[in-house]
Amino acid sequence: MLGRKDILWRRSPLSELTRLAWPICVSMLSYSAMTVADTAFVGAIGPAALAGVGLAGTLAFAVLVFGIGLLRGVKVVVSQAVGAGGKDQVEEVSAAGLWIALAMGATVVGLAQLIVLVVPMLAASEQAGVYGADYFRVRMLAAPLVYIFCTTRETSYGLGNSRAPMVASLCANLVNISLDYVFIVKLGFGPSGAAWATVIATALEAGLLLWLSNAPGVRSLAKGRRWLGAVLRVGLATGAQFAIEVGAFTLLTILVAAMSETQMAGHQVALCVVHFAFLPIVALSEAASVMAGQAVGADHDELVPTIALYALGMALVYALTCTLILAVGAPAIASFFGDDSGVRKTATSLLYVAAMFQLGDAFNIIARGMLRGTGDVRVPAIICVSVSWLALPPLTWLLGHHFGMGAVGAWLGLTCEIVVVAAVLWWRLWKGGWRASAAESRQVLAVHA
Repeated sequence: MLGRKDILWRRSPLSELTRLAWPICVSMLSYSAMTVADTAFVGAIGPAALAGVGLAGTLAFAVLVFGIGLLRGVKVVVSQAVGAGGKDQVEEVSAAGLWIALAMGATVVGLAQLIVLVVPMLAASEQAGVYGADYFRVRMLAAPLVYIFCTTRETSYGLGNSRAPMVASLCANLVNISLDYVFIVKLGFGPSGAAWATVIATALEAGLLLWLSNAPGVRSLAKGRRWLGAVLRVGLATGAQFAIEVGAFTLLTILVAAMSETQMAGHQVALCVVHFAFLPIVALSEAASVMAGQAVGADHDELVPTIALYALGMALVYALTCTLILAVGAPAIASFFGDDSGVRKTATSLLYVAAMFQLGDAFNIIARGMLRGTGDVRVPAIICVSVSWLALPPLTWLLGHHFGMGAVGAWLGLTCEIVVVAAVLWWRLWKGGWRASAAESRQVLAVHA
């Protein structure tokens, strides 16, 4: 077993949480701004374009998300190694992540060529299907770049460096928005122009982060294979959880897309707005996850509940602010995304529903990050997957289709899922259900020491 180590931030966890979280928050808010810009540019083309890109974007994320979740294992292992005093092992862990990124990238690019044939069949209209297929075909070319960026970002986060990913993301998003204007407005490429803008911006993002962080893992590719098992131990369960949960949300989106272009367009508008509500809380969760990993690696499990309370307190303040903004400003926010009255009405109703689940989502997101940081991924994955599939597709069909509530019914199902998962995961976190996994994580580090 590894010995108990000191942690520099042990007496000031709030300062460390803030230091780590704000650059991640800026990165994620810049991503939200990019999503809003994409939606606004595409929305100007018409509801069919907005519906097609919304469907294709959801499908693209559903295909990518297993690899993104799998690579979360890099951050957990790196942060635990740092806590255990094994910074010399970080290069090898990052190299293991790069092996996974390259393999997953090649697999996803090939898989996407088959999925694109299905996109038109899922859209509410022929034109929306054409737009969606064009967008998806181009967007998925960025898969290897997405995974390389994820590996390098997770390594940086695990080391406690959240500023380099922030700089890379800000630069990439500025380029993406500029290219949206050039490709869509000036050159008339349509929705595929938004996809090309994203591919180019992602290439810049990955390359810039590799340069800023001195290309972690690249020089240790030969040694990285011995860490594959440690990364996969955490990453596989997380990747499977992400993929299956997103699968449930993707089915929700497909059901909404089948209702009408207006329902799907309103869903897409509300979704991109809600990014501003939940992504900063995800940033807090990511920072808390790093600190939990370092605490576990250093054998200071008693710090985990303290970190969780600080993170939750900050998350609830932000979530309450978002609740008030959505409750008061939903009509004005929805009107930003085009002149179609049906889309505005649907989006406004969905934003009112989103106001209902903000506080519950704060509990949900913080608990997920904390448990992942301790290495506790299997049981939470089962809980999250089970609840998402029991809630999202059935309630979307029942409330949305059977009772005629449309996308609002789907989002009420989403609200139920968030509240139930939040309650169960927070109970597990607070009662210490993660401690056995934390001890197992220290044993894995000891084997590789």
